[in-house]
Amino acid sequence: MPTFAAIDIGSNSCRLKIAAVQMHRLKTLHEDREVTRLGESVFQTGSISPEAMAATIRALRRFHKAVQMHVVDKVRVVATSAMRDARNADAFTEWVRSATGWNVEVISGLEEGRLIHLGVVTHEVGARGRCLLIDLGGGSCEVTVSEGGRIKSMVSLSLGAVRLQEEFLRGDPPTKEDIARLKQYIDRELRKAERRLGTPRVSLVIATSGTAAALAEASGHARNAHTAKGKKSLARKRIDHVGAMTANTTEVRKLAERLAKMTNAERASIQGIGPRRSEIIVGGAFVYADLLDRMKLKGYRYSPLGLRDGMLAQMLAEADLRTSVHQKMEGERWAGVLEVCKRYNIEQRKVEPVRQHVAQLFDALDRVHELPAEYRLWLESAAMMQEAGKFMNHQGHHRHTQYIIANSEIFGFSPEQRAIVSAIARYLGKTRPDPMDRLMRSIPVEEHTNVMRSVVILRLAAALNQDRASAVVKIRTHVYPKRVVLELVPGRGGAELEAWSIKKEAPYFREVFRRELLVEVA
Repeated sequence: MPTFAAIDIGSNSCRLKIAAVQMHRLKTLHEDREVTRLGESVFQTGSISPEAMAATIRALRRFHKAVQMHVVDKVRVVATSAMRDARNADAFTEWVRSATGWNVEVISGLEEGRLIHLGVVTHEVGARGRCLLIDLGGGSCEVTVSEGGRIKSMVSLSLGAVRLQEEFLRGDPPTKEDIARLKQYIDRELRKAERRLGTPRVSLVIATSGTAAALAEASGHARNAHTAKGKKSLARKRIDHVGAMTANTTEVRKLAERLAKMTNAERASIQGIGPRRSEIIVGGAFVYADLLDRMKLKGYRYSPLGLRDGMLAQMLAEADLRTSVHQKMEGERWAGVLEVCKRYNIEQRKVEPVRQHVAQLFDALDRVHELPAEYRLWLESAAMMQEAGKFMNHQGHHRHTQYIIANSEIFGFSPEQRAIVSAIARYLGKTRPDPMDRLMRSIPVEEHTNVMRSVVILRLAAALNQDRASAVVKIRTHVYPKRVVLELVPGRGGAELEAWSIKKEAPYFREVFRRELLVEVA
């Protein structure tokens, strides 16, 4: 069974998790973490410092050795807030590629939140009800309302612990003026969350990442400080069980106010916080306190799950179609496609027949196109979103469609996958895919042939739906060694126009698949 590795290059730390698939589930083999403060210089100057780059590269080289030792089949490397903001992000990704051979994928805040949500609801007890997820990292904070294991709404805020420390809290301890500016900024950002999420009524609040863990553990120790001396209690031991790691709103507020008055050395001495977290805890503590207060939440439960768990869950879903997480992810992706259709006024009754024909052709011509299984969904998605560009302008709408798909936030699709779907939808007009096109250069070379074959299939499906006023034309497909015969079963309006359109695609079909395409009307 395959082994996967997920690497999260965050603004505060880099994390590695390696897991193997066993009985359709993931079993963790190895974990590693290194605090590199990649975002520290970004939030000061807008660029990643050479020192932060070097520290991160050293950590990634160590991760690379672990990946090789465990003979990992697939590695996914993502970067978050600091890399989204850094002017020299491209230079860093090239350094990573030269040092490890890995391609770094810079994901948006919403995609980061989606992956965290996927990891939590896949593994966390109780997360499949109506709950709120909070992930406060080094550069951003993602807040997600989830119901039944699905995302209802989400917002990504510029409220990371490292970002707040670098922009507002330079004194030790911070001055009252610094704290006032910090609170004003947090209030402004949280108003965005309030507009997007309202006051969610949830039965459970789950917080992830290091700041949440530190606040929960420190609150737990403070809560148990009144335990009689000499009395043995599980609560007095280090709290490491997920269910025990909780913090209520009043505790977080008191702790935030207390931490703001301390020096870094004093904060580091608090049980549960430690020397590295103490440097950036103040801003994060106020974010949690204000967020919980504003949304009228009683507190939260800490979960050690996070972005890397979501990445691993997605890799499992893509590799093993029998897993429940595969079904969940497919549903999430399709919901994202339908959201784009709604946003750009695409009538589903018009594009649904094209989607149905795409799926039918994909299955019937599998011996001809030999495309990977995931291209079926990508083709169906391109079929549904092919008219998005008309929202901007009917003239040249295929170009507009490509731009919209490539740059839209579609849950479940990575930037590379969106680029592939956008390319498939782009070439429905007179132009054909060319490796030298700027669009095709943004797609890995090894995918070019697959994109060309997919374009042919979508063009055939579009050709089969020329006369939308008539009933949908049905097809029967016959595959022979040197030719493919499409037999059209006419609808109420006949099939002459569709047959003519299919014949126009025959030369390109022959060029791509090296087979003749013949059309017969039943």
